[in-house]
Amino acid sequence: MQVLWFLPTHGDGRYLGADEGARTVGYDYLRQVAAAADALGYDGMLLPTGRSCEDAWVAASSLIGATGTLKFLVAVRPGICSPGLAARMAASFDRLSRGRLMINVVTGGDSAELEGDGLLADHDTRYQITDEFLEIWRSVLAAAHDGRAIDFNGRHLVSKQGKVFFPPVQKPYPPLYFGGSSPPAREIAARQADVYLTWGEPPSAVAEKIADLRERASRYGRTLRFGIRLHVIVRDTAERAWRDAEELISRVDDATIEKAQAALGRMDSEGQRRMVALLARPPETSGEQGRRRLLERLEVAPNLWAGVALVRGGAGTALVGDAKIVAARMREYADLGIETFILSGYPHLEEAYRFAELVFPLLPSRKRAESGHGPAGELIANEYSPRASQS
Repeated sequence: MQVLWFLPTHGDGRYLGADEGARTVGYDYLRQVAAAADALGYDGMLLPTGRSCEDAWVAASSLIGATGTLKFLVAVRPGICSPGLAARMAASFDRLSRGRLMINVVTGGDSAELEGDGLLADHDTRYQITDEFLEIWRSVLAAAHDGRAIDFNGRHLVSKQGKVFFPPVQKPYPPLYFGGSSPPAREIAARQADVYLTWGEPPSAVAEKIADLRERASRYGRTLRFGIRLHVIVRDTAERAWRDAEELISRVDDATIEKAQAALGRMDSEGQRRMVALLARPPETSGEQGRRRLLERLEVAPNLWAGVALVRGGAGTALVGDAKIVAARMREYADLGIETFILSGYPHLEEAYRFAELVFPLLPSRKRAESGHGPAGELIANEYSPRASQS
């Protein structure tokens, strides 16, 4: 089981949809989150991409020296960046980080943002561009290990004697992670990706996706690995976890929800549509009874809570519960075929510690999080270690 954390370059805080408890996110804070994830034993870190956050490549590059083994899942943007330039960037990052790069292929579902970046293509055309982009990107990096150049003539993209002189550390190239729920996205993932990513939908929906992607990949003689993107709210008790879930959205009012849902509803992303559909028109949030009904309606599967999707685009669901419950839900996804879990929580620094300390010991091939080689817990009466005092 591979477990990644999330770098909140688009902001962080104690509450969703409000500036109360908001946290200033600069380099010092991002370094704290990355260093914590590295020390706690997370396998990697996802960096978001888009105009609402710091540039993922610049942010990730700045953190290479602040981390030791942590890998970085960084986006390439077909149609916005050329495949040749993206290949050189990937090769450089992979060499300078000594093989710690993973690639997140993001075609994008926000047409307004894409048009601002100069990409005016419709949904299906963007995926055609993505398909050709990946053909060039994969070919030129694979050829770099032998010093070869490649030619490609596509409908949208062309490469004449495309070449990367300094190959990446990983062969043939850093692994490709790909998300997308529409038929064109699934077909590209089946042909070109190494890991297919889904947002945190109920297990039955995830099982359907996995079965479909496996069948599609088999037509090309390929096998895929699978990953899932989720938030987590894990506490010592389930009651406290659900109380903190309610607290997370306690500053969100109806007007903010309506505004956010209108913006998200304009996107042409099938994955975003599926996230919005999980909300199923939540009831009024005013008053104590309204709040309680909202929380109840937002549990879209056992311990899978869609409260984050009220105001956040992209991944909008969280696993909520105590450590045993959260670990059990993760094992349910793992039994379906999920190998990679990309997690986050608010605030991201504190939740990284909570999850690692509470849940890591319950997961396969994981041990209790150890931050360095110093004392683990304060000595009792200046003499006994916490563990020895219990024996």
